[in-house]
Amino acid sequence: MSKIIAKVVEIEAYENITLVKFEVGTQFLSMMSLDISSDIKIATEVKLLINSSHVAIAKEVSGEVSYSNQIQTKIKSLKNGELLSHISLSFGDSIIESIITKKSSLRMQLCVGESVTAFIKANDISIYEVLND
Repeated sequence: MSKIIAKVVEIEAYENITLVKFEVGTQFLSMMSLDISSDIKIATEVKLLINSSHVAIAKEVSGEVSYSNQIQTKIKSLKNGELLSHISLSFGDSIIESIITKKSSLRMQLCVGESVTAFIKANDISIYEVLND
């Protein structure tokens, strides 16, 4: 699991669905939620939680993709296991983790220092902790 500190910059709600946009350094993340705490307001600092198995990685992306979160990152570390690869991705002062199959890692010829795009669906991000009120 990755935990990232972010600031709420936008909130959109309709019926029981809420979309929240966060600023993380110079990049933005979006989250979709069915229930959101009344503590969450514009400028609230939060710690976000992202499941490492829900972070996809792409190289040289072109065309439109439906993922709300497309983060430009660099591979900080890469550990290939027997079946899975654990990859640490840095962007700004933040780190997110990705777990993909070893076959995908080898097929893509991923290496430390390489720039890649991390994809995260908006419903795969959650607020772990409110840091200020």
